[in-house]
Amino acid sequence: MNRRLLLAVLALSASLPGPGEALAQAWPAKSIRLVVPYPPAGGTDLLGRMVGRRLAEALGVPVVIENRPGSDGTIGSDLVARSAPDGYTILIDGTSQAYNVAFGKKLPYDPVRDLAPIVQTANQQVLMLVNVKLPVKTVAELIEYARAHPGKLSYGSSSNANALPMELFKAMTGTSIVHVPYRGSGPMLADLLGGQVDLAISGAVAPLPHVKAGKLRVLGIGDGQRSPSLPEYPTIGESGLPGFQTLQWSGLYAPGGTPRPIIDRINREVVTILADPVFRKQMVEAGFDPVTGPNTPERWAELVASEVVRWSRIVRQTGLKAE
Repeated sequence: MNRRLLLAVLALSASLPGPGEALAQAWPAKSIRLVVPYPPAGGTDLLGRMVGRRLAEALGVPVVIENRPGSDGTIGSDLVARSAPDGYTILIDGTSQAYNVAFGKKLPYDPVRDLAPIVQTANQQVLMLVNVKLPVKTVAELIEYARAHPGKLSYGSSSNANALPMELFKAMTGTSIVHVPYRGSGPMLADLLGGQVDLAISGAVAPLPHVKAGKLRVLGIGDGQRSPSLPEYPTIGESGLPGFQTLQWSGLYAPGGTPRPIIDRINREVVTILADPVFRKQMVEAGFDPVTGPNTPERWAELVASEVVRWSRIVRQTGLKAE
């Protein structure tokens, strides 16, 4: 009798979901915190709010945006890395995750162990921008002007994601341009508009309204081919620096150890959102390039890893240093 009872208990236990499975079956039961590791009004913040609104509709619970800026995305990323792996705190971030590692920056978390990739949300074109008072209209003219005025020009950046491509530009052209770092794209753009700095390489979304208003000039985009969302602008390669290429990307992460069923649920919902024609049109109008092809957690992890390898090689070859 005791043996039969033990076998029955064991059989029942085997059929019950484990702690992770039980958590996933009940998820979501409350609001979700979506951490943006940058100040409001930047491209990552805008995309996070766009995706967050639609994700809240899909899941039936609020998705609350929380801006935690500082240290090139490290403060917000660390917050998520240290959060409970229960699906109620997630991160939207992108290029800085690779650039910080490429620069050898000492991080308070292990990006591989402590952050679980969920889904890529978008690509964002990178613009080379100048103040309209600067007498250059192409990348070739900028190179010529910078070489004729060494140390006289300055560029602004709001993160390593903007500074590293500009430092690569300097290394490839042999120019001396002073770096002025900012805590956020808003203050950087304000000074670029005011002429306190002369140029910048920046994600397209935040500066586009100023470009369309004729207050900033685009010399080229960083991608190797023209963008479907910004077809009127040449690539930086076309405009005077062949071989130069950079692109910003972003996606969602969960704390390491988050149950796979929760990761898969968020992935499915976001992939569905990104495939919606109305949402894709909104993304393109804002300056984002929608993701094409497979968009699994594994594919997102592969993209980040490949960018770490690429930019680590560039840092070694050029001797670039984080400022």
